[in-house]
Amino acid sequence: MTDTLTSSAVPAGEPPTYDPRLTNEDLAPLRKQTWGTYNIFAFWMSDVHSVGGYVTAGSLFALGLASWQVLAALLIGITIVYFFCNLVAKPSQVTGVPYPVICRSAFGVLGANIPAIIRGLIAVAWYGIQTFLASAALDVVLVKLFPGLAPYAVTADYGFLGLSALGWGSFLLLWVVQACVFWRGMESIRKFIDFCGPAVYVVMFLLCGYLIAKAGWSAIDLKLGDVKYTGWASVPVMLGAIALVVSYFSGPMLNFGDFSRYGKSFAAVKKGNFLGLPVNFLVFSVLVVVTASLTLPVYGELITDPVATVAQIDSTFAIVLGALTFTIATIGINIVANFISPAFDFSNVSPQRISWRAGGMIAAVGSVLITPWNLYNNPDVIHYTLEVLGAFIGPLFGVLICDYYLVRRQKVVVDDLFTMSEQGTYAKGYHPAAVIATAVAAAVAVFPVLANSLPGMHTAAQYSWFIGCGVGFAVYYLLTGAERTAAAEEVGA
Repeated sequence: MTDTLTSSAVPAGEPPTYDPRLTNEDLAPLRKQTWGTYNIFAFWMSDVHSVGGYVTAGSLFALGLASWQVLAALLIGITIVYFFCNLVAKPSQVTGVPYPVICRSAFGVLGANIPAIIRGLIAVAWYGIQTFLASAALDVVLVKLFPGLAPYAVTADYGFLGLSALGWGSFLLLWVVQACVFWRGMESIRKFIDFCGPAVYVVMFLLCGYLIAKAGWSAIDLKLGDVKYTGWASVPVMLGAIALVVSYFSGPMLNFGDFSRYGKSFAAVKKGNFLGLPVNFLVFSVLVVVTASLTLPVYGELITDPVATVAQIDSTFAIVLGALTFTIATIGINIVANFISPAFDFSNVSPQRISWRAGGMIAAVGSVLITPWNLYNNPDVIHYTLEVLGAFIGPLFGVLICDYYLVRRQKVVVDDLFTMSEQGTYAKGYHPAAVIATAVAAAVAVFPVLANSLPGMHTAAQYSWFIGCGVGFAVYYLLTGAERTAAAEEVGA
């Protein structure tokens, strides 16, 4: 099926028909799309190459599976992510508009604020957590360089609201640095992420080479624990690993349209996705497990935190280089996954009052107020956060994909995304089918998470994203029968 973009020519300026309640220069269709394959590839490198990505990849090899089973689960999971990212990338790349704007076709021009606010609030929480992780890496550097700071890293002695004085200093410093990078605009962000991903690879290969030189090639082991599951008993564990990979990428996957809109062509975006997801993630994961496995013979303990691994090296230069690199990498993922998205989301709520930059700063301030270190230090909270995240993001994804590919038949009237006119193609307020589908799917998906003490619910909660996505897709499809028929007749005519 060919895709159709119905619109007047992309305007040199803001068209007079665009309702000011629905547009500003950040939300309007792009005049020029300049990102090539490497820029998309670098986006995914920045998203994967972080402390969180390192720990997540390493954890999969400690599930009690054989190495080939872990690699198979990784490949299946990341291929699913690749396929879904291509689906969500196309509508924004074709139209040149960000995620909350393309959602207007499904939710209505005002109803799109529902997915925007849901996604924005989730991103705020993770923005704070990732900033905290980066600041923890910076703490390692500061204490190594200035040992006198060590007492100020103890929360019990010098702490406020659960964070040490040194931690506060590092957190606020990185908070300002990230805000400065963001404030300079998308072109500066593009240059920043073009650097971040490759920089981490350089340090990772150097770290791995250093450990191989210490322990020898024979010490490499692609298992980070004993094999506990064989035969059919390994299938549920593998499925859980696949679900974990998809859930980890569920946030960037949903808001990928915010970046694919800058792509020169959909072909360039797809190629960048292929290099950045299946190829890059598998290489990174193998590099992680090789590095982690070598910490056991070299240091006498298994270390799955890259910053902690670097801190063991008897070289101040190596520690500073490694920790700063992972700090920069975590800033990279934070900006692309958790800063840009809420900036568009909050701007979409009131375009004339909230610019893209103002939306980002709202997210930044909110990330401090939630004291993210307290969230991260509570495993139960993190556990619930990931599963509730999937329960709400899944339905939003399912509704958008169903609307664009099955209901609208890939036909978007771009100008009508910015009008409140009764003659507009999309609901000027709220589209009931999308709202109902999202509410029903989220309720179904979040139930196993909240009722995980019931038989079978703990296992079902791992698949909250898939449940939410599937139910949201199906309910929206059923509620839009008349619209699908009308769209089919129009295409036939």
